Amino acid sequence: MSAVGRRGRLGVIAPSTNTVVEHDLAMIRPDGVTFHTGRMYIENPALDSDESFELLLGEIRQSITTAIRDVMTAKPTHLLMGMSAETFWGGIAGNAAFEKRVHDQSGLSVTTGARSCRDALSAFGAERIGVFSPYQPVADRQVSAYFTEAGFEVAAVTGLRCDSATSIAEVHEPEINHIVEQVDGPDVDAIVQVGTNLSFVRQAAALEAELDKPVLAINVATLWHALRTTGIDDRIHGFGRILAEH
Repeated sequence: MSAVGRRGRLGVIAPSTNTVVEHDLAMIRPDGVTFHTGRMYIENPALDSDESFELLLGEIRQSITTAIRDVMTAKPTHLLMGMSAETFWGGIAGNAAFEKRVHDQSGLSVTTGARSCRDALSAFGAERIGVFSPYQPVADRQVSAYFTEAGFEVAAVTGLRCDSATSIAEVHEPEINHIVEQVDGPDVDAIVQVGTNLSFVRQAAALEAELDKPVLAINVATLWHALRTTGIDDRIHGFGRILAEH
C-alpha cells in the first residue's frame, strides 16, 4: 500500500499547456488520495480559429497514448482526463469510444469531463442548462450536441474564444461573470463550465450561493466522478454543491 496514496492514486492526463487542472485538484484533494500527471505534448498551442482548434485536438490524439504510457509507471488506480474538449467530440458514442480506448490501453476505470458533467447534472435533476467554455465555435457545437443527446435542453452555449491553449489560464473573474450572465436565466436549472485550464472552482461555488442553482466547474465535476467511481464518498465542502451533497 502506498504511504501517501493509500485510498487512491489518480493518474491525470493533461495537455502540456495546462497550468490550472493540477492546482485545482490539489486544492480539493482529500486525505489519502494522490495525483500523478501524464502530459500530452502540445507543440502549437494556437486556438484562434476553428481550424487551429481542430489542429490542437489532432496533437492531443497523437500524444495521449504516450502520456497514458508514462503515467501508468506510477501504478495509478484510476485515470482522470484533465482535458475536456476531446471527450465531448462525437456525442455520447464519441465519449464512450474515447473511454474504451483509454481503458483498453490502461486497464483502468476512466473519468472524462463529458461523462462527469452529465452525471453531476443528473444528480441535481437538472433539465435546462447554460454552458460556457474557453473554446471556439466548432467545439461549442460539439459540447452542445453532447448535452442535447444526453437529454438536457441547452438554453445557451458560448465560448470565451481564447486565442491559445495557454491564454485560457489568463481569463479572470470579471470576464467569467460576464459570460455566466449570458448563459443564465430564470428558466435555466444549472450552469456548466467546460475547459480544464479555465480557473473557476472558487468562483463557481460563490455563484451557486448567489444564483441559488448548481454551477458546475468541470475540474470539480471530474474529481467528484473519480472519487465516487473509486468508492471514496467523502463530502467535501467549500468547492460546490456536487462534492458537498452527492
